[in-house]
Amino acid sequence: MTSPTFDDPERFSTCGPPLPGFEVRIADPASGEALPASAVGEVQGRGPMVMSGYHNRPEATAETITADGWLRTGDLGYLTGEGKLVIAGWRLRDMIIRGGENIYPAEIENLLQTHPAVEAVAVFGVEDDYYGEVVAAAVRLAAEVSSDELKGFVGERIARFKVPVVIYRADCFPLTPSGKVRKVELKDWAKAGRMEVLR
Repeated sequence: MTSPTFDDPERFSTCGPPLPGFEVRIADPASGEALPASAVGEVQGRGPMVMSGYHNRPEATAETITADGWLRTGDLGYLTGEGKLVIAGWRLRDMIIRGGENIYPAEIENLLQTHPAVEAVAVFGVEDDYYGEVVAAAVRLAAEVSSDELKGFVGERIARFKVPVVIYRADCFPLTPSGKVRKVELKDWAKAGRMEVLR
C-alpha cells in the first residue's frame, strides 16, 4: 500500500507515500470522515490490493470495506504533510473512549513502562456508569510500588483523564500465539476479580 524509496531520509520513521495506483487516507473512527495531516485516525486504503469482499459474508464485508471501496485496516496512524504514512502503533479495537475522549493505551503503556518498578504493563478500558469507559492498567512489578505512586507518575506527564482509575497487579497476561496481550480477556479477568487491585 505504501513504501519509502531507498534514499528517503524518512524511510525509518515513516512507511512512505502510497504506491502508484493506491490511495491511503486517515479516517475519523466515529464518523468515517477523512482527517487532515498529522491527525491520528484509522488507516484506510483503496486500490487493486483491496479484496471485493468476504465470500457469502455481506455483514463482514460491510464492516471491513466502506461503500466507496476503502479497506478499514483497524490500525491507527497519521499522514505527514508530505503524504507519508506513519503507523501510531495502536489498534482501533484497543482504543478507550472515555466520555467522548479517545485514549490510546499504548501511550500510557509506554509511559508506565519507564517506571523502574514496572516490568510489564497492559492498559485497557473498563466499564463506567458515567463515562462509558475509564482507563485501567494491569502491571507486573519488578519492585513494590503503590497504586498512588504509579498514578502520580502518569499524572505528572500526560492529561489527567488518561491516568488509570484502577491498577491491577498481574503475575502474567493472557497472550495470543504471537505474544500479544489479549485485552478482551484481560477485561474479563478484571470483571471476574481474577486480578488483585494494587493498593
